[in-house]
Amino acid sequence: MEIKSIKIESFDYHLPESNIPQYPLAERDSSKLLVYESGNIQHSSFRRLGEFLEPGSLLVFNNTRVIRARLIFFKETGARIEIFCLEPCQPHEFSLSFQQTESCTWKCIVGNLKKWKQGELLMKVESPRGNTILKAERLEAIGESEQIRFSWDNSNLHFAEVIEHAGKTPIPPYLEREADESDTVRYQTVYSKHEGSVAAPTAGLHFTPAVFESLGKKQIETAELTLHVGAGTFKPVKAEEIGGHEMHTEHFYVTRSLIEKLIRHKGQLTAVGTTTVRTLESLYWLGVKAACQHSNILHLDQWESYSLPQDITLEAALKALLHKHAGNSLSCSTQIIIVPGYQLRVVNQLVTNFHQPKSTLLLLISTFIGEDWKRVYAEAIEKGYRFLSYGDSSLLKARG
Repeated sequence: MEIKSIKIESFDYHLPESNIPQYPLAERDSSKLLVYESGNIQHSSFRRLGEFLEPGSLLVFNNTRVIRARLIFFKETGARIEIFCLEPCQPHEFSLSFQQTESCTWKCIVGNLKKWKQGELLMKVESPRGNTILKAERLEAIGESEQIRFSWDNSNLHFAEVIEHAGKTPIPPYLEREADESDTVRYQTVYSKHEGSVAAPTAGLHFTPAVFESLGKKQIETAELTLHVGAGTFKPVKAEEIGGHEMHTEHFYVTRSLIEKLIRHKGQLTAVGTTTVRTLESLYWLGVKAACQHSNILHLDQWESYSLPQDITLEAALKALLHKHAGNSLSCSTQIIIVPGYQLRVVNQLVTNFHQPKSTLLLLISTFIGEDWKRVYAEAIEKGYRFLSYGDSSLLKARG
């Protein structure tokens, strides 16, 4: 496949440290907004986002909520062990795991693992609903990760409460600082609902009630889905060609009503964030698999979309998916990789921050606007835009 031969070196650029903020602006919607359409670049404020969207268009948001995934334990020797929670193993569903009142098992990354040969780690956890002792026990290695069993001695507390009071907000490693209390609010969208992410869908950090009010006045529709962002979002591309890079798996949840709204909607569809793009585009391909009577229609492999039939309409694909599943919601997973050469099936506009050099996210941006990403990023740097998680925003309108 020719697409797999794309050189990651072609997606490099110089990002000055001065363009990477360590903290967010005082007001979410005061960030800059770069608007790209048909080769033209405009500069504005995020508060004016609605001015660049057509009435009757649809904005889709990822309503995932970031958990305090970093747990810091200390052994009796004083050794510091950091456990970074990635995803639940037993129970496997995020919501079920967070509801546990005695124990649960998670796939984790363990820092300073060599200092933790055996035995349990203990941490005292204080909460308004009572204190407890959180225990961590290594079960087995899972590749570069570890399966960790957590248990606690206060059945009044769900795991969601335990981790909320025991953990730290997992801000991105490139910020090179410890999380503080401000991050618990600002590294979270104002519309976050369903816990499970270890990284924020940062495109949504700019939205405020005032912005939503302005969108409503312009008769712009909104809808939500849930994709839990994994630590793989920070995984660097080390292969020379994109075909050598393995994408991480992310779990997402969509409602039947969202799918029905996508079938009815005929205007502009704007995804808020790359995670929303990945979910919506994956949804189409799962529908294609359903239409073609594939056995596993609830997971999409990394390159699968490039080999599936390309002539099935969006409406036909989504209707096939609904026909296969009669419930009110779908729980799925995806490894989709969106690179230049991919044909967008659902989304035609994207609200997103500015991404790291040589990243899969930058390849996704190029899928929307082609080689003009270089001009867009160069101009953003020149005009002092803030990049990465706590940075400014852009509205990119895909080329036809």
